[in-house]
Amino acid sequence: MMAKITKGSSFGGCVKYVASKKDAEFLGAVGVRLKDYKSIADSMELQSQMNPKLGKKVGHISLNFSAQDKNSITNDFMLKIANQYMYAMGIRDTQAVVFRHNDTDHPHCHIVYNRVSNSGKTISDQNDRVRSTKICRKLTEAHKLYLKPIEGKQNVKQDRLREPDKTRYEIYNSIKDGLRTAKSWPELTEHLHRQGIDTTFKYKANTNETQGVVFRQNGKSFNGSKIDRQYSFSKITARLNENALRQEQSETVSVEIEQRQAIRQKANMGKERQTYQKSQPIHEHSHGSGLGGLFSMGPTGGNGNDEGAAELERALKKRKKKKRGRSI
Repeated sequence: MMAKITKGSSFGGCVKYVASKKDAEFLGAVGVRLKDYKSIADSMELQSQMNPKLGKKVGHISLNFSAQDKNSITNDFMLKIANQYMYAMGIRDTQAVVFRHNDTDHPHCHIVYNRVSNSGKTISDQNDRVRSTKICRKLTEAHKLYLKPIEGKQNVKQDRLREPDKTRYEIYNSIKDGLRTAKSWPELTEHLHRQGIDTTFKYKANTNETQGVVFRQNGKSFNGSKIDRQYSFSKITARLNENALRQEQSETVSVEIEQRQAIRQKANMGKERQTYQKSQPIHEHSHGSGLGGLFSMGPTGGNGNDEGAAELERALKKRKKKKRGRSI
């Protein structure tokens, strides 16, 4: 649920619009004659003369509900919410009429009231839009109506917006894009600067403690929370810190993966070397048997083996001759 507030000086034109609209349905009224829309307007005009200095004496509010609540918003229920809204806004002790219109997909009604009260006093409009936003949210939650999520801005037909909403949404889109990659305020402000948006910070009195942020574009300024509730200084700071932490964790993981790959590659090279050595055939060399160690044979030169055999044969013959001599 949301409310659109306007003010004017002509009861006739405003009442005619809300009462004569095609398929308009009368929901309720207080303090006026109901013969026709002219009698309603004349009643309000007459009372407004009690406070002739008030220029914008006509109060006009449209209460708009989500299309998702269409089946649950009956006329009685809509009038009940309209009464609760007016009471919370301080619109009391005055004339008012409520009409429902059926020319859109979403349910909505129009409230026309006299800003000159029954006692001739002015019904205050101080901070009425701020108060209205809070009251609409409370009523939405209290009656369990559809609550539009923050992401709902994506569904707004931005090409139809007028100032200052047009600039507000341009800043919203730029902040949203910047927060996809920015990891600090300097990175974000640089991104916004390239989009023609200036960023300034608000500080706590007599300190260097930052307590707010303001974005400026096209000669218009908005507090971060006025762009969107998720774009207050504290919430943007939290988002930037999350991005920085995510980047740090990503880099740490990348280093660990590289280290593991290097260790694995080194281990594989060692296995390949061992496999290569085991697969080599055993070769016999001229100086040994190829088994090495104690079973190696020393080098021999020339006909050393033949000479050794002949010498051994001569020694055996001598021993045989000695044995023969002893036997004789």
